Amino acid sequence: MIYLSLGTNLGNKEENLRLAISEIKKRIGTVVSQSAFLVTEPWGFHSENSFLNTCIGIETTLLPYQLLDATQAIERDLGRTEKSKNGVYHDRLIDIDILIYHHVIIRSTRLTIPHAHLPERMFVLQPLDEIAHQLTVPGTTMSVGEMRKALAARS
Repeated sequence: MIYLSLGTNLGNKEENLRLAISEIKKRIGTVVSQSAFLVTEPWGFHSENSFLNTCIGIETTLLPYQLLDATQAIERDLGRTEKSKNGVYHDRLIDIDILIYHHVIIRSTRLTIPHAHLPERMFVLQPLDEIAHQLTVPGTTMSVGEMRKALAARS
């Protein structure tokens, strides 16, 4: 099972997420689970626009870097032109992050799996917990539920 996080804070947010999920189904694989949409505040930068986030569980035959290329192509096709400006986050029509890819651990300049910021992002852990509560995060001894609870205790 592979888990992705999707977020948007511009335009018709629900439609942005639905379009992205539709494209994921067409280009990447089967969506087996999906969390509810969650309204959150921006993380890592200031914006007047709240985010709408969701997590999905998918099955795919794509390898990790193929999956990265496919998610980035979907982002571009839906109107996203850049991931960040000089390493600083900004408003976006769509953001698709690979959170977990089976039990694979990758640490490269191009791709980090599990996602490097997973343990510190409640806007990701909350919807991921909804669909993968018991899942042990690769490289840790913690389940998604335990990771969420630990972050909540620190906040």
